[in-house]
Amino acid sequence: MKNLIYTLAFAFISTITFAQEKTYQLSSHILDVSKGLPAAGVLIKLEQYHDNTRTWSFVEEKITDKNGRIPDFLSNEKSNLGIYRLTYYVSDYFKKDKIESFYPFIEVVFEIKDKNHYHVPITLSAFGYSTYRGN
Repeated sequence: MKNLIYTLAFAFISTITFAQEKTYQLSSHILDVSKGLPAAGVLIKLEQYHDNTRTWSFVEEKITDKNGRIPDFLSNEKSNLGIYRLTYYVSDYFKKDKIESFYPFIEVVFEIKDKNHYHVPITLSAFGYSTYRGN
């Protein structure tokens, strides 16, 4: 009986903790394919497009972690439908290793059309990049 009470208490506390966890709709990741490693320390800016004025507005900026990731763009607490632009400032990433690169920054424009999670990664080298919709 005592074990059952502990088990139920743990399940209840775990449920409360999980329910309070904030979730995000957008994440990004940079993999430096020339090194085969994540690109840590890269500034990424997120902006939203306003069709009626044809302008972009700043949403937020973040820096990739040691795994080259930003897991927490756009909280799920509100609707995030719309067109967005991620700008990856990669010039300083290469400069710190004294590597000449072609792209000072990379812009990726995409549209969020539903409430699903969107993962926008790039694979990167000093003279090229690729992007796709990940999961």
